[in-house]
Amino acid sequence: MKGFTLWFTGLSGSGKSTLAQRVEEMLLERGMKVEVLDGDVVRTNLSKGLGFSKEDRDINIRRIGFVCNLLSRNDVVAIAAAISPYKAIRNENRALIGRFVEVFCQCDLDTLERRDVKGLYKKARAGEIKGFTGVDDPYESPDKPEVQVNTAKESLEESTEKIIRTLELMGYIPAAEAHSDYSAEEEETIKGRLRDLGYIS
Repeated sequence: MKGFTLWFTGLSGSGKSTLAQRVEEMLLERGMKVEVLDGDVVRTNLSKGLGFSKEDRDINIRRIGFVCNLLSRNDVVAIAAAISPYKAIRNENRALIGRFVEVFCQCDLDTLERRDVKGLYKKARAGEIKGFTGVDDPYESPDKPEVQVNTAKESLEESTEKIIRTLELMGYIPAAEAHSDYSAEEEETIKGRLRDLGYIS
């Protein structure tokens, strides 16, 4: 199978890293080569020293995209999990990589704040943290993501299944023989999105 990039985007706490890890496990079980680039890990290693200005955020996301492109063209599934708040830079990476599947992790702010064990949203609202995405710095939602999950309403397995089935229908991963707890209505919803995006007829 050819490589591709699976790009998770969404606000802090929306489930990007958790979903990325679960999808990685499932793809490894199918014998695929997979590498995960988690936003926090990348900032510690590849982007150490960068701040959170728009310019620094853009540099960070471009660096992740560059590595994903190298991996994808060498038949590895590159999974990126980063807030990546700005649409233009995500689209730059899409153009660079080509085989690029965007997963929008949607989640309402009330749920995000309940999940926030570090209290980052509370601190941002109190003005203790400046430039926090979703509070005083914008997050630009994707217009036409290949996959949209709602992690406030869906279980981990439901969201994962939606991602995996989309990749199967796109022909990016081998199809499994059966999908448990998966309805015909859910299947048609995924197919409808892929038809609208021109992936299937």
